[in-house]
Amino acid sequence: MSCFEGQLAGWMTPAPIVIAVDKSQTIAQLVAEYSTALYRVAFSVTRNAAEAEDAVQETFLRVLRHESRLAEIRDYRVWLVRIVWNIVLDKKRRAKTRPENEDLADHARALPSNDRPADAAAISSQEHGRILALIDRLPRREREALLLSAVQELTTAEIAAALGTTESSIRSRIFRARKELSLLLEKEGIVR
Repeated sequence: MSCFEGQLAGWMTPAPIVIAVDKSQTIAQLVAEYSTALYRVAFSVTRNAAEAEDAVQETFLRVLRHESRLAEIRDYRVWLVRIVWNIVLDKKRRAKTRPENEDLADHARALPSNDRPADAAAISSQEHGRILALIDRLPRREREALLLSAVQELTTAEIAAALGTTESSIRSRIFRARKELSLLLEKEGIVR
């Protein structure tokens, strides 16, 4: 191969493309993709729209503070759920009690329904509130596993990672939570 052919081959071979990943763009993508899911997790614990929004905002502020670790994270969803979960539980522990909130705007945000009559939506919202109150009566570990499974729709592996335990432990917690909730629902007359 002549020198000219070597240069020509080098010219025709595409150079490796280096794409600079803008961390602010990555964080913006995380916000766009996960903010709604994180809001649902936070709201399932706080039952207050403003507190849930604050928890989501605090989650992304923590992500900004630790943006150098973004490359190390394998599953952003589990990582972010764990952060928001810890934030709302910390706030709840600090407050010692969670005020009950019967704000209809919160219920409307949690249960949007455009195709049902207002009275059916109100009854459904009231039943939803009663079910959430029954879930609050479950033991803490079972309640956490059930909320992450039912509300956030995380897999047992993702819940185990978020709560720092084993999958078998999570499966058993969810089973116990569903069994206990079923008994409470029958006792309350919600399940017919």
